[in-house]
Amino acid sequence: MDKAAFEAIAALGSRGVIVEGDPYFDSRRERIIALATQHSVVGCYPWREYAVLGGLMSYGSNLPDAYRQSAHYVGRILKGAKPADLPVERPDKFELVLNLKAAKALGIAIPPTLVARADELIE
Repeated sequence: MDKAAFEAIAALGSRGVIVEGDPYFDSRRERIIALATQHSVVGCYPWREYAVLGGLMSYGSNLPDAYRQSAHYVGRILKGAKPADLPVERPDKFELVLNLKAAKALGIAIPPTLVARADELIE
């Protein structure tokens, strides 16, 4: 995402964007957060790291947990397991992170029920 994309979002009158969990977006997360803030665009992001950088909220898998799960797979393969014989595993730990400071800057009131459900609040 670049400046032109956020200008187009704002010109259309949109107030929000959902960013997918993709290496392209993840490698540009600082820029995406900065542009969203500059254009007053609310963002929902795939991982906690976006909310820590100033994004409004994230909901997604816990990356350190996913890395541990991957390491477990690699260990099994190095011990002789055939990759084709290993079961497909999906993340089992998801987290909702809300950045209350970003909400305040955007003039958004987050419902108390959502705040209560959050795994982490950034103030």
